[in-house]
Amino acid sequence: MKEIVEKTGLSKGAFYHYFISKEQLFLEALDYFFTNVMTHIYENYSKESFYKFYHDYANEVKAYCNRFVTIFKEEENDGKFGMNYFTLAFDALKLFPEFKDKMILEQEKELKTWIDVVSSARTNGEIKSSLTDEEIAQIFLFVGDGVSMHMIMEGIKIEEMINPILTFWDKLYETMKA
Repeated sequence: MKEIVEKTGLSKGAFYHYFISKEQLFLEALDYFFTNVMTHIYENYSKESFYKFYHDYANEVKAYCNRFVTIFKEEENDGKFGMNYFTLAFDALKLFPEFKDKMILEQEKELKTWIDVVSSARTNGEIKSSLTDEEIAQIFLFVGDGVSMHMIMEGIKIEEMINPILTFWDKLYETMKA
């Protein structure tokens, strides 16, 4: 508590005026990070084609990764995204049901958006596959999540993560292109 008060410049009384507890501060910080730094703005993505959509998605991920590095970069990690950030998020999911509910809603919104774009691409004759729209959307999302998690564990710099994901997505797209 002493360190938090010192780092923020608040008195202990002022801190408790804004936050009921350290746990509330933790929840607010994570909520801010995931809501303002890592949330996608789907309205800004192209709806012309599935290809343009997922490239816009990748570009936004790249932009918020760069913002993340700028905000949180520590000299000793040299721009590498540590597992500690994920551990904190997973702890928050366990500790705060309201945070978990919010993240689940965000994931549902994300999946629905991808399904809608895949459906439109199928209807417009852009892609063709025996997979359902939901399966295609999930594959793209899970490939992105899985590749980035592996790269994080390998200590790859966050700025270098999007290109391999985009390569996999482009190859996957090529197998479905009509």
